[in-house]
Amino acid sequence: MNAEIIAVGTELLLGQIANTNAKFLSEKLAAIGIDVYYHTVVGDNNNRLRQAIEIAQKRADILIFTGGLGPTKDDLTKETIASSLQEELVYDEVALASIADYYKRTGREFTENNKKQALVLKGSTVFANDHGMAPGMGLCKDNKVYILLPGPPKEMNPMYTSYVETWLLPFTSGENLYSRTLRFFGIGESQLEATIQDLIDEQSNPTIAPLASEGEVTLRLTAKHHDAKEAETLINDIEKLILQRVGQFFYGYNQDLLHKKAITLLKQKGLTVACAESLTGGLFGERITEVAGASSVFTGGIICYSNDVKQRILHVPEEILQTDGAVSEACARHLAENVKKIMQANIGISFTGVAGPEASEGKEPGTVFIGLAMDEQPTIVIPLTLSGSRQQIRERTVKYGFYHLYKKLEEI
Repeated sequence: MNAEIIAVGTELLLGQIANTNAKFLSEKLAAIGIDVYYHTVVGDNNNRLRQAIEIAQKRADILIFTGGLGPTKDDLTKETIASSLQEELVYDEVALASIADYYKRTGREFTENNKKQALVLKGSTVFANDHGMAPGMGLCKDNKVYILLPGPPKEMNPMYTSYVETWLLPFTSGENLYSRTLRFFGIGESQLEATIQDLIDEQSNPTIAPLASEGEVTLRLTAKHHDAKEAETLINDIEKLILQRVGQFFYGYNQDLLHKKAITLLKQKGLTVACAESLTGGLFGERITEVAGASSVFTGGIICYSNDVKQRILHVPEEILQTDGAVSEACARHLAENVKKIMQANIGISFTGVAGPEASEGKEPGTVFIGLAMDEQPTIVIPLTLSGSRQQIRERTVKYGFYHLYKKLEEI
């Protein structure tokens, strides 16, 4: 069966809040084999909501509504659906008693409009709201499934997990969806896709979905099967074929991130790192310190944006700055080696370059040098030519830094 998720709320259309409910529900439904083909957002308007219902009825087996179950006049989801389906709204006595008890305990007046939250479609299965007031409900009519859920994620998420998913299982084919994400760095989306184009063209089960993010590419492999082990075998087989072609760019799975992978290796090897940041202005240090426990591997950093700081604090020779310039291999080398010594770390990493939008020292935006100095290893400098906005160049530079740090740590 396929589903359409209909989010109700003018605040969504105004951009006042993000529709995180659709993301949550899509992931959960995919896991039990229900395909979501459409996301719809409609404001608090009876006529437009009715139109959205009519459209969804023509193309979806399961219609899931979020929002519009509250006590105010603009909360009209239940009323509109009831009218559309020609169903009666009745009070759920359990929900009504729970709401009344809440107002009694808090010493607040239990007004008539608050009773509205206890109204449910007659004949529906009622889903308790353990974190709010308005219950959810599920109803089958004319070979369609209708599910109404509250809008606040803190209410909707646990309601779905505790009650709705179990109620939905009889409507599934018994085949679940299993996904695995492969993460790649140092290869563009178009190049990766071209390299495995024949595998993409032949895909059926599992499917292969490329997705580009900032400086990275991911492949989502998804298999549908009633048996989890068989689905895993299907995914393993296609992953093996992919990595035979682009395995040199592969670095992790699912929620693995470059900086976290590098930090994990630093911890495993008992090593520390320090940074000297010119171009990146502290982004490397920020990224590494956002991970809990980073103090065990990060001794500190120096933001050396001016040549004076490069020379006076990090001891880059004046002749290097005058002849080669701050944006140079020689400068990156000195920065990495000297910050390693100053911070008493096992590894020193440096970033210098031109973020733009204007050229500097006769070098175009995107000209970048990353220095990497390690105990008992020759210092290396990685030259890069990056594209994008000023911020993109800085962000991508940091990712390249973590990538080369991670790759170097794998070697030792």
